[in-house]
Amino acid sequence: MESQSMAVHSSVGAREAWNAALHSVPAPAGAYPEPGIDSRDWPSPIPASADDETGTSWLIQRAWPDETPGAFVLEVLTPGQPGVRGGHLRNGHFDLIPLDDPGMPALRGAAQQGELISYWPHRQAVVRAEGCYIKVFEPGGAVVPAERCAQMDVLLDAGNFTTPRILHESSQVIVFSAIAGPTLNELGREEAAVGDETFARAWEKWSRAWVSELAGSYGPAAQSVLDNLPLRSPEWEATKMWRRVNDWLRHNVNLPELSSQRDALRAAAEQVATNLLRMEPDPLVWSHGDLYDKQIIIPDSDIPPGLLDFDSTARSEAARDLAGVDVRLELHLRNNRMTAARYRTAHTQVLAAAEELHVTPGRFDAYSDAFWLRLALSPLPGRFSLAIAVLAERAQELRQ
Repeated sequence: MESQSMAVHSSVGAREAWNAALHSVPAPAGAYPEPGIDSRDWPSPIPASADDETGTSWLIQRAWPDETPGAFVLEVLTPGQPGVRGGHLRNGHFDLIPLDDPGMPALRGAAQQGELISYWPHRQAVVRAEGCYIKVFEPGGAVVPAERCAQMDVLLDAGNFTTPRILHESSQVIVFSAIAGPTLNELGREEAAVGDETFARAWEKWSRAWVSELAGSYGPAAQSVLDNLPLRSPEWEATKMWRRVNDWLRHNVNLPELSSQRDALRAAAEQVATNLLRMEPDPLVWSHGDLYDKQIIIPDSDIPPGLLDFDSTARSEAARDLAGVDVRLELHLRNNRMTAARYRTAHTQVLAAAEELHVTPGRFDAYSDAFWLRLALSPLPGRFSLAIAVLAERAQELRQ
């Protein structure tokens, strides 16, 4: 990528070529809502907010299905109170989870050291403290993530990215050093006080570093690390997708008003699985595994971009990480959290990276569809309708 203008020009040409090369299985007639039709009247099991027993209203930020159908665990926040908390929603009844989370005995002590900024109840939490971040796991849960971080010190030794240092670790807690600078997500918000040129340079900086990392060669030690990372093949992706779909169906099987959603979801999942498996996959490369704009930090200097959270790192196709970044960008755009101009800037850099890494267009789009389907499985209000509508739009474009 010799310059921003060249990257834009080449990626636009690549996108046009990709559109001509896309593959698709036609969706069954009537399986999806017609593009442009607002299906937001489809009900969601999760409200936008809920009141606890004291009458305090909590905004629901994230939600995960619990073991019992109709039950969910939540991440919530309330205006005027710093940080987030956890909650249970069981058949419409909301309860706030105390910080003495039985699934994470180390949480209360960690939370007393700073602000709880991310919380998956009973599973994982992140506390922002002075000069560091404290990641809390269920008992024994920190062992593998700490190993992954040590492996990344070997694998990412070319200097393309800045990674956090482990300051302290135990079987339940990892304390990471902080990396100075805003995330790409923060730079892209409409209220962010940065100019468009600064925003464009930040995305180009990440794109250059990503291409350099994945296209570079590894020494024996780094290659050994890569070879021993978990494999995330298209078959693995499809299997995990169906597991999530079946979990969604299990939670909603006894609700007659959701029959249209169930039919649309099954049809979308069939098409996504087919497109993941029908083509020869691209070569395996190092994969972050959970890459999106909140995981990428752009220091205000010549320091390489920061990269966070290696819990899901693996071997996969380059299309998987890049499609994940791109889908999040489009979600920001559709939810009015990013301007169209900034979306085009960031999207162009993702496509430029895909072109330089020789990502097959059909593989990029197959993984993009898989990420949209994953968003459809979110129980948050509006996510299902939006994601299914996007998949319908994409399917119709490919049929034309």
